[in-house]
Amino acid sequence: MCPGTMRPVTPPLSRRGLLLGLGATGLLAGCHLPDAPATPASGPRTHGPHQAGVASPAVAQRHCDFSVWDAPGADWRALLRTLGDRITALTNPTPAPAAPATAPGTPASAALATAPGALAGLPPADLTITVGLGPQVIATITPGQPGATDLPPFAREQIRPDHRGGDLMLQVCAGDPLVVSLAVTELLRELDLRPRWRQTAFRGESRPDGAARNIFGFTDGIVVPRGDAELRREVWLDSGATIAVIRRLRLDVPGFLAQPVPRQEAVFGRRRDSSEPLSGGGPAAEIDLTAKSADGEYLVPADSHVRRAHPLTSGSGLMLRRSYSYDDGPADRGLLFVCFQRELRTFVATQHRLDEGDALMRYATATASGTFLVLPGFSPDRPLGAALFR
Repeated sequence: MCPGTMRPVTPPLSRRGLLLGLGATGLLAGCHLPDAPATPASGPRTHGPHQAGVASPAVAQRHCDFSVWDAPGADWRALLRTLGDRITALTNPTPAPAAPATAPGTPASAALATAPGALAGLPPADLTITVGLGPQVIATITPGQPGATDLPPFAREQIRPDHRGGDLMLQVCAGDPLVVSLAVTELLRELDLRPRWRQTAFRGESRPDGAARNIFGFTDGIVVPRGDAELRREVWLDSGATIAVIRRLRLDVPGFLAQPVPRQEAVFGRRRDSSEPLSGGGPAAEIDLTAKSADGEYLVPADSHVRRAHPLTSGSGLMLRRSYSYDDGPADRGLLFVCFQRELRTFVATQHRLDEGDALMRYATATASGTFLVLPGFSPDRPLGAALFR
């Protein structure tokens, strides 16, 4: 699942610029932002024009907890302020007092359990917490605001009603899964929320460019916004918000891996072992959709994922991807697909294109889906969500 209709950009992206200057877009890949600064060791900045967990850190963390909630009758101004305060406290903790000495032989876990602070004394490191609101909430608070539109239905969906849409999105990511779990517990403490669905997920080790192998074992290349100018043009709304699409996709991993490796590679459009595109040029090469064999056949098959999802064939703009794999047992393994874009149609048009003829979609079934307005960044003087209530 990827972007939608191409909208005017300034300056316009030429066909040559997209083919030679960017990678090929893809459904089952992590995102990379080559021009983005590295995340400092002390963790990403909490306050600013944008929430963390979208374009920062540049390389997505290894662990994620994604959840969707309803909050009927909520005082959204108060709820968002509470969440913002807790995010600030979790990601920028004040130094804790020294822990009392423990008796000789006391297990380390006992000392940890009594350590002060919501993270039990653990440093937040690269912890990011990202908050979004569903279309119905946005339409109620600020009618006409971008982000007030639901996703249409797509092919190959088996989604329960309570796993579609929702009022509140929480995305919690970090390199340490224990930090993620403790942060989620603190965020939800004493909040009157009704759960819809929740998914913990993980990523393989990333390459220097941020790409990682998916649960099929492939490293897929993607077109992503590069640098602040393209992020402003393709991802950020003028308010500093962005529109997120989240899809949980159950993948037929045994069925896919039962195919001969050449067939697997034809489905993706890449070599499995080296990640080289079928058009050649090495693992870091851009996809050349025009490359042909001596017999005149396209080297990148017409139904391959990298071709069907590419902006040149889908007629879409660019979107920022931060997807994860999940494994809930042999019968339920797959992808937690997450993307951010300025316009919802960026995703919608591409997903329709994939549904029409992407060979990879034969192995994917959506089991949860939603779109959310990821709110602008916040600060002590500008609480989370404050711009919605002007």
